[in-house]
Amino acid sequence: MTSDKKPLAVFDLDGTLADTAHRQRFLERRPRDWDGFFGLAPHDPPLSEGVALARESAEECEVVYLTGRPERCRADTVAWLAAQGLPDGTLHMRRDDDRRPARRTKLEILRRMARGRTVRMLVDDDELVCDEAERAGFTVVRARWASASTALKDAQEREGRT
Repeated sequence: MTSDKKPLAVFDLDGTLADTAHRQRFLERRPRDWDGFFGLAPHDPPLSEGVALARESAEECEVVYLTGRPERCRADTVAWLAAQGLPDGTLHMRRDDDRRPARRTKLEILRRMARGRTVRMLVDDDELVCDEAERAGFTVVRARWASASTALKDAQEREGRT
């Protein structure tokens, strides 16, 4: 279904717009330190490729942010997006108690968005999220401009934390 509104350009945050390398150490220990990991998110450097793509997309699309970060991180995330000069847009976050894999939660939200709007593209660094979105018929831009973290990928898939 389409509408007269602009199409949506959907952007992930961690590894797509935000460089999380400086906080990966919190996921490499057992047990994982989620408070430490998310506590440093406000200090993430921006990933220039992702930021440029979001700004460019805003010329023709409504930008939407779709992250696996938990809802408790909303204030820090909104402040970070504004500090980077990123386009205003709706921010979809994971419920604090939702531990499903990112590929499931994100696809569910994408499908909901697509019921009333055209989703022009999803930009994400998580290969499993990208694979699922492509299988569902969405156009995907794979954000491969940041260093991949095995600990983060494992956390996204096994623990549903980001």
